[in-house]
Amino acid sequence: MAIRLIRQAGDEILRKKSREVDVVDEKIVEILNDMVETMHKYDGVGLAGPQIGILKRIIVIDLYNDKGPIKLINPKIIKESSSQEVEEGCLSFPNQFGKIVRPEKIEVEALNEKGKKVKIEGEGLLAQALAHEIDHLDGVLFVDKIIPGTLEYITPDENKK
Repeated sequence: MAIRLIRQAGDEILRKKSREVDVVDEKIVEILNDMVETMHKYDGVGLAGPQIGILKRIIVIDLYNDKGPIKLINPKIIKESSSQEVEEGCLSFPNQFGKIVRPEKIEVEALNEKGKKVKIEGEGLLAQALAHEIDHLDGVLFVDKIIPGTLEYITPDENKK
């Protein structure tokens, strides 16, 4: 496993649409494992392929609970419920946070790292993370959805508190 470089705001790749994964092979599994390691290193909750420069429809999420990391390939939102206003940040936009509207509950179909079809139902933070990471796969960034007047910049020292 390896730590990957996280692409930052302004990098063109973050605006591009990712391609579906045709075959779940060792290379894809290795990338997913690298993504989890990278996400953990930077204390993230989620990471998408484009954020490490790979335009493939792959995401990882970890809510740091007993379920461990979620690794999804070709995720698709099939159902979402009422909306919630939430504060959000992004590893590609360090030290920036703002309020956006995300679904309270979400249902996603995808493949797991073994290539098997799975359905994930999430609410609260999991729903938010799934929606955020799937947006990345379509070149949509959280700053595109920010509620006007809520974007905040904090210094790295404030972030450690």
